[in-house]
Amino acid sequence: MKILGIAGYSGAGKTTLVEKLLAAFGARGVTVSVIKQSHHDVEVDRPGKDSWRHRQAGAHEVMLTSPHRWMLVGELRGAPEPGLDALLARLSPCDLVLVEGFRHADLPKLEVWRSANGQPWLHPTDARVIAIASDGPPPGDLPHFDLDDSAAIAAFILDTLDIPC
Repeated sequence: MKILGIAGYSGAGKTTLVEKLLAAFGARGVTVSVIKQSHHDVEVDRPGKDSWRHRQAGAHEVMLTSPHRWMLVGELRGAPEPGLDALLARLSPCDLVLVEGFRHADLPKLEVWRSANGQPWLHPTDARVIAIASDGPPPGDLPHFDLDDSAAIAAFILDTLDIPC
C-alpha cells in the first residue's frame, strides 16, 4: 500500500483535487482509500438515529452497515486523536492511500497551493514535498503541475510511487 499526503492550507483546493484524482485512478483500475483529517467536530450520522444513540449511550465504536456501505465510528471521549500509523492500520488493503491533512506527517506529499489564499509555501521548508500543484509558479525546482491538470498529476503519482495500472 503506497501513501501520499495531499498537503496545503484550507481553501487551496485539496479536496477538489482529491476528487479529480480519485476519478482518474478509478478509470485506471487503481484502488484508492482516503484519510481526511479535520480540525472540526465531525458527525457522520444524525441525532436520533440508532447509531447516534449507541454512541451517545457510551459505545467505544459503532459499526453501521447496509447493503450499500459500512462505516466504523470510534469515540475518543477525551483520548488523543490517533496517529496516522494507527489510522492506516485500520484500512483494508488498497493500491494507494491519499492522506488529506496531517500536514506535518513524515510521508511524501503533493503540495496544493493557491495564490489567493496568501499562505506561505510548505516547500522548501518541508523536504517531504515531492511535487507541487498550484495556480502560480512555485519556489525551487520540484515537479510542478497546474492545479487543474489532474490527469498529469495522477500520471506523476502513479509513476513516482510505482503503482501498476
